[in-house]
Amino acid sequence: MSERIEKMKKVLAHRLESVTLVAEATYLRHNLSAIIRTAESFGLSDVHLISNEKKKISGAAKGAEKWVAMNVYQNTKQCLDLLRRRGYTIWIADLQEDVKTPETLPIEGKVAIVMGTELSGVSDIAKEMADGAVIIPMYGLSQSLNVSVASACLLQRLSTRKREFLGQDGDMSPERQAELLAQWIERDEKEKVRRQGRVLGHPKE
Repeated sequence: MSERIEKMKKVLAHRLESVTLVAEATYLRHNLSAIIRTAESFGLSDVHLISNEKKKISGAAKGAEKWVAMNVYQNTKQCLDLLRRRGYTIWIADLQEDVKTPETLPIEGKVAIVMGTELSGVSDIAKEMADGAVIIPMYGLSQSLNVSVASACLLQRLSTRKREFLGQDGDMSPERQAELLAQWIERDEKEKVRRQGRVLGHPKE
């Protein structure tokens, strides 16, 4: 168990709270699942999901929700207002004038990236509330990417640049790391007990 705990500590030391991702009404469960896994794999501490379909979110996040905090909102304004109060600048993945790229987007402060739906992109309210837009430069005949692939491209570069700017692996406070570590250890212990119960033929709780 000590090896498992050390791995958890290492992961938490790499967590970024100053970069976050907003998925605005993603329709397809496999895309939503990929977005959540991508955010976790690049070390984001939170993702923000705008949807009133709780069943879809629960199913899509199977596994990944154990390691990244999922914040669910019923509408875009509620989500972006909260992020704005917490000091985030809002950047939508959209083609506009004066658009930024993953290389030129300002990362000195807190950054929230809003990914739109597969069908119509980001909403009008997201466009109105955003500080600007970001795109992924492409040089082929195809000029669009799947929303989960686009999320991965953006987060890979932005998370790398943020860590380079910080000069360290993550920016989660030691207090928050300790809090999450305790939660993860407790959850692991409960899952271990449940697995042992199933092996012994006990009913699943």
